[in-house]
Amino acid sequence: MDEQALLGLNPNADADFRQRALAYFEQLKISQDAWQVCAEALAQSIYSDDHIKFFCFQVLEHQVKFKYSELSEVQQQLIRETLITWLQAQMLNPQPEKTFIRNKAAQVFALLFVTEYLTKWPKFFFDILSVVDLNPRGVDMYLRILMAVDAELVDRDVVHTSEEARRNTLLKDTMREQCIPSLVESWYQILQNYQYNNSELTCQCLEVVGAYVSWIDLSLIANERFINMLLGHMSVEVLREEACDCLFEIVNKGMDPIDKTKLVESLCQVLQSAGLFSIDQEDDVDFLARFSKLVNGMGQALIASWTKLVKNGDMKSAQDTLQAIEAKVALMLQLLVHEDDDISSNIIGFCYDYLHILKQLSALSDQQKANVEAIMLAVMKKLTYDEEYNFENEGEDEAMFVEYRKQLKLLLDRLAQVSPELLLASVRRVFNTTLQNWQTTRFMEVEVAIRLLYMLAEALPVSHGAHFSGDVTKATALQDMMRTLVTSGVSAYQHTSVTLEFFETVVRYEKFFAVEPQHIPTVLMAFLDHRGLRHTSPKVRSRTAYLFSRFVKSLNKQMNPFIEDVLNRIQDLMELSPPENGYQALLSSDDQLFIYETAGVLIVNSEYSAERKQVLMRNLLTPLMEKFKVLLEKLMMAQDEDRQMALADCLNHAVGFASRTSKAFSNKQTVKQCGCSEVYLDCLQTFLPALSCPLQKEVLRSGVRTFLHRMIICLEEEVLPFIPSASEHMLKDCEAKDLQEFIPLINQITAKFKTQVSPFLQQMFMPLLHAIFEVLLLPAEENDQSAALEKQMLRRSYFAFLQTVTGSGMSEVIANQGETSQKYLRFVQKRAILKLKHIFQVQRMWNVCCSLSFKEQWITQILLHRRLVLLFFLSWWSSGEVKMDQ
Repeated sequence: MDEQALLGLNPNADADFRQRALAYFEQLKISQDAWQVCAEALAQSIYSDDHIKFFCFQVLEHQVKFKYSELSEVQQQLIRETLITWLQAQMLNPQPEKTFIRNKAAQVFALLFVTEYLTKWPKFFFDILSVVDLNPRGVDMYLRILMAVDAELVDRDVVHTSEEARRNTLLKDTMREQCIPSLVESWYQILQNYQYNNSELTCQCLEVVGAYVSWIDLSLIANERFINMLLGHMSVEVLREEACDCLFEIVNKGMDPIDKTKLVESLCQVLQSAGLFSIDQEDDVDFLARFSKLVNGMGQALIASWTKLVKNGDMKSAQDTLQAIEAKVALMLQLLVHEDDDISSNIIGFCYDYLHILKQLSALSDQQKANVEAIMLAVMKKLTYDEEYNFENEGEDEAMFVEYRKQLKLLLDRLAQVSPELLLASVRRVFNTTLQNWQTTRFMEVEVAIRLLYMLAEALPVSHGAHFSGDVTKATALQDMMRTLVTSGVSAYQHTSVTLEFFETVVRYEKFFAVEPQHIPTVLMAFLDHRGLRHTSPKVRSRTAYLFSRFVKSLNKQMNPFIEDVLNRIQDLMELSPPENGYQALLSSDDQLFIYETAGVLIVNSEYSAERKQVLMRNLLTPLMEKFKVLLEKLMMAQDEDRQMALADCLNHAVGFASRTSKAFSNKQTVKQCGCSEVYLDCLQTFLPALSCPLQKEVLRSGVRTFLHRMIICLEEEVLPFIPSASEHMLKDCEAKDLQEFIPLINQITAKFKTQVSPFLQQMFMPLLHAIFEVLLLPAEENDQSAALEKQMLRRSYFAFLQTVTGSGMSEVIANQGETSQKYLRFVQKRAILKLKHIFQVQRMWNVCCSLSFKEQWITQILLHRRLVLLFFLSWWSSGEVKMDQ
């Protein structure tokens, strides 16, 4: 072998050596006999370097996986002998191989098993067992090979072809017939021999048993001698975690419901007698996490048995199984309330399914009602944040707790289905008790009390959020809690989690303020002062900006008495912050969008006259227009690229803010009723000059395009005089992304105004096509996936444009383009027809129209199949199959 190239296998080798090693590996893969050199190196232990050994196994792996059928009988026999020889050497070497080498060797064994077991090596496992016997190193490799074989056959994370799936099924069937009983016996011998003196091998063997039990005859494992041994391992600290997992797989195996109940009950009796049902918070949490998973599996297995028995009409056995389930609830609750969230999370499935059973029962016993209440209290306790939660810099642990909370919410929803009255009463009790003394209560308890009120909205759903009508008991309880929330002063609590939960809940129950509108000023002030939009935490300010927008929209006309006061109070929050002033704004530009939208909604929905609305809207937008003009001049003179980018972003924000205010309008009529058309036309005239700016074109064009989209809705035909000039600028020096974003604007105009914009389309049709094909014909790197994707998306946009034009009844726009258009249209038509003629008879149509000036008869006939043709274009041409020279 190339010794110099092998030096690159060392992790500390420099880049050139590593590149040489990689090239050497690729060379060996395509070589006809290089694998034999690697086989010899492994069989004769020529190399001591671990990375070279691993490399040799990689070469063999590639040979077995991809080129094995090309080998002769003798060569295939050589590979088998090489692996057996290497395996024999493992028991004689002074030191065991590194774990990564043993795992790679096991993978090669497994690949060879999959390839040869059914034909040339039916004694695969027996040959390995005869070599390893009970030698610890040999047993280690034997168990690793078994795990690798299981991964090849049943690993659900690996996607298999249908042929591979059939092969794997045949392999498992053959193994069940020929060798599984012998393998099971070998596992028992390994466990018996090593359970007291080699915990690592014992755990490996338990892992193998757990993996194989899902697809072998359960009676081979679920018998007295095996189960007793496994239960014995539950008392051995170093073995009990793997024993738990193994028992879980046994319990999880599908079987007759009555037999499953008997199996689970027998396991529970032994586990309980061993004292494992008494949970201590100080116990090993890693073991308890596995144990809670086992208990969850046993509980869900019993519930599945109960469901089947009820379905089969065997009510006596179903009742016995239900009693067995009830007997596990106390243990379930101990695990559910455990302070470790992983332990608690593992038992939620059992808890959820148990509540589902109770939901189906016609009446609950006193004990079942007590169980429901205990689960409810456990959920409320576990929803609570702990002291270590980092609210300002949330990491992986915090994300895991958020997911855990979602699981608990599902439990709360299920509790509401079982006993809504009990849930409402429990939440009300906790909420009132906590908020009576919120000043002296820890933040996590205050937060969870408000959170529970928030969660009731989904747990006790109603139509259109009408929580304060209908059921008097529920409406009264929710109304009392909301009144307490907004009048208690808890919004001033000095913790971000409580503040955010307050605002989230207020917005969730916005219909409360239709019932008791006297509380609106109190909540508005909370939004507007240091508790909300001016909070010290950026996270709170950002979320509050969004929630404030929702709150104002939901109140609609109820905001009338407060409009001008609110507009004055938020005025400083809407200031455009140019990059040179160095002022750190309270809100980000994204947050300011919500504030501008809120301001627009307040003005438009007010009961002011049209004249007053116009004045307020102009007061809102004029500062933006003035700042825009100044900043655009500065951008034109800016030399530094970073400064150019900062100024362009600020200009883009200004356009975005103006655009966002228009969301309060639904159409031109509402704009006219408010007298605001003139204001937005002034904005258009202010913003459009940015399109002629040669600097930062992509950013500026994006903002103006978005504004034009909104103005087409709000101003309709009044915007049309601005479109030709804007289009001309946006088609200059285009890139693929520019065109992708420009075409939807033209489509919107075309679809809305149809023949009204026919002259405009006639004028810009060829410039647009020219720009599109100019981009498509630009050469790109062969492996530049980003450029290929952009071109593919541009093709799709182009065909969407053609479909819009023809679908809007303006085919004459295409027909009137003359000979200039043929360069772009001829190849599309020709290739589409050749592809489509086997779908419907178009040859005649092709013959008639082969002169191709896009005559009316061609357009008429092709439009009959427009949808089919365009869908075909979309899927075929956008895939990149068609080239311009075709």
